[in-house]
Amino acid sequence: MQKNEAGIPVRELGRTGLTVSIVGFGGGHCVRPDIDEKKTVRLIQEAVDAGVTFMDNAWEYAGGESERRMGIALEGRRDKVVLMTKVCGRDRKTAQQQLEDSLRRLRTDVIDVWQFHEVNYDNDAEWIFRAGGAIEAAVAARDAGKVRFIGFTGHKSPHILARMLAQDFEWDTCQMPVNIPDAHYRSFQKETLPVLSERGIGVIGMKSLGGRGQIVSELGLTAGQCRGYALSLPISTLVCGIQSDADLHQDLAIARDFEHFSAAQMQALEAQVYDEATDGRHEWFKSTQTFDSQIHRSQHGFG
Repeated sequence: MQKNEAGIPVRELGRTGLTVSIVGFGGGHCVRPDIDEKKTVRLIQEAVDAGVTFMDNAWEYAGGESERRMGIALEGRRDKVVLMTKVCGRDRKTAQQQLEDSLRRLRTDVIDVWQFHEVNYDNDAEWIFRAGGAIEAAVAARDAGKVRFIGFTGHKSPHILARMLAQDFEWDTCQMPVNIPDAHYRSFQKETLPVLSERGIGVIGMKSLGGRGQIVSELGLTAGQCRGYALSLPISTLVCGIQSDADLHQDLAIARDFEHFSAAQMQALEAQVYDEATDGRHEWFKSTQTFDSQIHRSQHGFG
């Protein structure tokens, strides 16, 4: 297993040519209301210095505050990371404006990976790819050198991501949930992951603990089991929500000590959660609107 100088295992991000740490720093959790700017900046800098080289963010996180804080934290460290952020706009004009906002907040001239955020609605692909759609902004940004690679994210259902994959476009990355209960309900790992692997698309995992830790607290699992299971799937990196020193140290230790789970271990964990996994009760991001951004709900006319 290849490791970087800090001792964190690394993997190729699909066919992009980029190499990333197997754990990434999530931009959503580090700006919770009880976390001030100083703490956010320190957590990001400590993560980078410890060998975490993949940074996750989105234009809409905390009204742009997450990107702003990450931009401060990466001053002097920008060349050590693969920087990813997400765009919420579905039309070209809005997406272009959000890109400029992200570049300014993140204090960078180029975003390594720019992804369409929360492709959670059946008509999102149609909106993004129609004339004047946001895909035009993404291609123009790549041509202008402001964006290196283009991808998309989604947490609602594999059939929606399939519509993005069906477009006549060479995707570089895809970000999606990977966790133990997923094996039994609207399974991204069974329906989407094989397609991504076959096409050489870099897979960015997320929500291995459920988004709020409920897969640990309600299913009797440990963070090590949940992270290890996700990392044993053919993904490039796993975004981790880090809100504290304890979170950071836990995920760094999991990454440094990681060894692939055997098929028997994977199957045993899947069997352990089966009775409570087949209806999505713990994967709230699929079965409820708990994790659905209001920005995207408003785009689709939901209050």
